[in-house]
Amino acid sequence: MTGILGKKIGMTSVYTEDGSLVPVTVVEAGPCCVIQVKTAEKDGYQAVKVGFIEQRKAKNVLKPLAGIFKKAGTASYKILKEFRMGGLNVGDMVKADVFSKGDIVSVSGISKGKGFQGVMKRHNYKGGPASHGSMFYRAVGSIGASSYPSRVWKGLGMPGHMGSERVTVQSLTIVDVKPEQNIILIKGAVPGANESIIEIRKDD
Repeated sequence: MTGILGKKIGMTSVYTEDGSLVPVTVVEAGPCCVIQVKTAEKDGYQAVKVGFIEQRKAKNVLKPLAGIFKKAGTASYKILKEFRMGGLNVGDMVKADVFSKGDIVSVSGISKGKGFQGVMKRHNYKGGPASHGSMFYRAVGSIGASSYPSRVWKGLGMPGHMGSERVTVQSLTIVDVKPEQNIILIKGAVPGANESIIEIRKDD
């Protein structure tokens, strides 16, 4: 697996070689520094821990993390994440050029928070009649039976907090890679607000 951390910049549209106009998400991918290498012999699995966005102030680094950075001999980073990758050493930089045009990737991130929402927005309920005097427009409606089971079934769609949760979108196509700017253009939308941190993975 090939992976990298990135920052969502925003959305735009670009023309492809066949003249089609496609919507793309602009992602600043890396550079990510390899902080730690895990091996099957020592840790039971093979992976690398990478850091993204260098921490400017040493006082903001937690002591356990400061020890990891000191051992690695690298700068301190704000974001750390493990990827199941191999063939890298501590101090190596993972950049946008690990991906190429046409690659199929999965993107994970924290979705936009939408606050407390009702069932129509949160679960796509139809709602009640909109005619005058209905008195039942956007409410939940009946939520359970009477004598049996005398409770509300688990998993019933109810109003509540919406968004701000981890979401993964699969099978997205990379439209273009600009290694000199560490920019990746991904076809379609990816989770999260602008300036949020996302994870991009390509299964080898």
